[in-house]
Amino acid sequence: MTATLTETFWSNMSKIHVVLLGAGNGTPVPMSPLARKEDGAIWFITSADHDTFVAAKAGETADIYLCDSAGHMYGTIKGHLAASQDDDKLDELWSPMAAAWFENGREDDSVRLMKYTPTEAEIWASDGTAKYLFETIKANFSKAKPDIGEYGIIHF
Repeated sequence: MTATLTETFWSNMSKIHVVLLGAGNGTPVPMSPLARKEDGAIWFITSADHDTFVAAKAGETADIYLCDSAGHMYGTIKGHLAASQDDDKLDELWSPMAAAWFENGREDDSVRLMKYTPTEAEIWASDGTAKYLFETIKANFSKAKPDIGEYGIIHF
């Protein structure tokens, strides 16, 4: 796919606060992604006993499901989930949002870091709700299909 769609992907991922992460045979669960283009990865902070971390320790494949109007992106991402021992990366990514989930904050013994490496994404990237509505109304009057943004498959 074009470099433009790949750039849009990483730019929009940085604005997304919640995704559904399905790892191994587990049910997809809401998680907060921490996308880092420079790492070629999406990071997740979780608990040692969480099903997703168990899957990450086993190096399972995982899917991310996107449906986020703030990030203007919808679709699925396929990739690999791995447990990470990178304390420096964990310190870099740590935030008050992560701290809210752990009784002892960053010092909690159950804090774990997961690295998600995408291999393929099928996405629809839009300019937002206003453009979607405008394009839909315009299409009804012109009988043309609405132009709601970019679509494509990205191979990482």
